[in-house]
Amino acid sequence: MNSVQLIGRLTRDPEVRYTTGQNQTAVARFSIAVNDGYGENERTSFINIVVFGRQAENCERFLSKGRQVGITGRIQTGSYEKDGRTVYTTDVVASRVEFLGGGDGASRSAGGSYQRPQQAEPQQSYAEPAGIEGFQSVDDDIPF
Repeated sequence: MNSVQLIGRLTRDPEVRYTTGQNQTAVARFSIAVNDGYGENERTSFINIVVFGRQAENCERFLSKGRQVGITGRIQTGSYEKDGRTVYTTDVVASRVEFLGGGDGASRSAGGSYQRPQQAEPQQSYAEPAGIEGFQSVDDDIPF
């Protein structure tokens, strides 16, 4: 199985180019900084991301350096020759790019659909127990 999910911040604005030929598919490239570990053991990895098609165009349009994104995709390795040496590459080919931390509080998918978490109105009245500030109790029956 080749599957990866990442959350990080863009280290640069997306660069979009188009493939040659009849279809001219958009290809966006950018990298994200992903933190791992905590405290003294914290480190940052810089991951190269590749996005195709309409998602690539939306990334160019809506993303910029510093923006937080969620990436779902697969790892792809490759190589090329430069100055007589072989250079090896590792990229994440994104199948989904989720725009996180937007100004209006909504998450936005690079596919173009908005996804806003739905918050149901409470059906029960909440009571705050005496002496515990910020605590809310619910009188629901738990089915397990």
